[in-house]
Amino acid sequence: MTDHATKTFYDRISHAYDFIADSGERDARERGLAQLNVQPGESVLEIGFGTGHSLLSLATAVGADGHVTGIDISTGMREIAAKRIAAADLADRVELRVGSVPPIPADLGPFDAITMSFTLELFGLETIPKVLAECRRLLRRDGRLGVVSMATVAPGDHTSMLERTYVWMHTHFPHIVDCQPIPLESLLETAGFKLAQRERVELFTMPVAIAVAHQS
Repeated sequence: MTDHATKTFYDRISHAYDFIADSGERDARERGLAQLNVQPGESVLEIGFGTGHSLLSLATAVGADGHVTGIDISTGMREIAAKRIAAADLADRVELRVGSVPPIPADLGPFDAITMSFTLELFGLETIPKVLAECRRLLRRDGRLGVVSMATVAPGDHTSMLERTYVWMHTHFPHIVDCQPIPLESLLETAGFKLAQRERVELFTMPVAIAVAHQS
């Protein structure tokens, strides 16, 4: 989809997104945050913050001396995330921006950590290296990148019927199924990251990759 179509789609579903997706995504998202292990005082960027669940966890983790920045293409998502952050009385340590990626605005960063959850696979395969290059540019020298994404089936593993249907739907109806399974680990390594932690879990029989990587 184009940026305009993507924005329109997520604006339209923003108020129903938690009902549609949160129960399925929550466990993997929280596992990814646990592996990223954000510390008090750190500066963190979330790309594709959605309805703000991770922002809330990150803002709590960085404490009063830290800062969290979120960027998302959807104004509707920003409105919901902003209400969630304000209700938790954490707005003073969170900045929310609306915009498409890449590029990431030049005035942001550097960051101790960058995180994405069920976001990287929304980009086309030709765009993912550009997104990862932006992450490398904005990370501090010892910074880390945490990603949770729908993943391609590992060689030799069984491909479920749902996985095959999911891929077929994305190929033929990308305006309905807008994300695609990606080989996350190899994409990170090709982009110049060194994997520090990796894990695979399942979402309705489909593989999900969780990885934390450092600048190599």
